[in-house]
Amino acid sequence: MAQDLSVVVYPPGEDGGRRVRFDGSFVGLAYTLLDIAEFLRRAGVEDVEASDVEAAPWVEWRGGGPHDWTY
Repeated sequence: MAQDLSVVVYPPGEDGGRRVRFDGSFVGLAYTLLDIAEFLRRAGVEDVEASDVEAAPWVEWRGGGPHDWTY
């Protein structure tokens, strides 16, 4: 996994979804770690799993960590 990836996960919205940006572009609204992993796979990041997203130093969690999904 490349250490120079840039992922920002924003605070949960009123519905619990969190906006996700990858390398400066909006890639989707996530409701689980699996969603984020899928967004990254679709963006071309190979072999990424939910556990990678949860512990990765290249993910910036704003407004709560990887287990905060409610507003």
